[in-house]
Amino acid sequence: MAKINIALIKKLREETGVAIIRIREVLEEVGGDEKKALSILKKEGVEKASKREGRVTGEGKIFVYSHHTGKVAGIVELLCETDFVAKNELFENLGRDIAMQVASMGEEDIDKQEFVKDPGKKISDLVKEVIAKTGENVRIGRAFRVELGK
Repeated sequence: MAKINIALIKKLREETGVAIIRIREVLEEVGGDEKKALSILKKEGVEKASKREGRVTGEGKIFVYSHHTGKVAGIVELLCETDFVAKNELFENLGRDIAMQVASMGEEDIDKQEFVKDPGKKISDLVKEVIAKTGENVRIGRAFRVELGK
């Protein structure tokens, strides 16, 4: 059995939010292969996220992004299950990123849009990552793009 590097476990923990014991198990299963382990852990996270979709999201925050010109803004309502998660850094970052996305690309089909900071991901992927890491249902509520004179 290959010795599992603690630095690798820590890295995968930061990327996925999965329990350390599960990361170790997966790394042992794949012989320490980081890419295979990451793929398995992300797949499990998406599966867990889909199980949470029906849960009530009665908490959350409203995020506003204003472009440096002051002529365009994105406003998004990001919802979650508890105020504890609404105060979480992951949730906060997601809200700011989605508000920026709305300012840049508009609110049409926001879930299906490619993320402007990382075109390899869709906005729905970002939401699922936060669901997997927080263990709560997270969803986008209302979203608006406001442009001066329009």
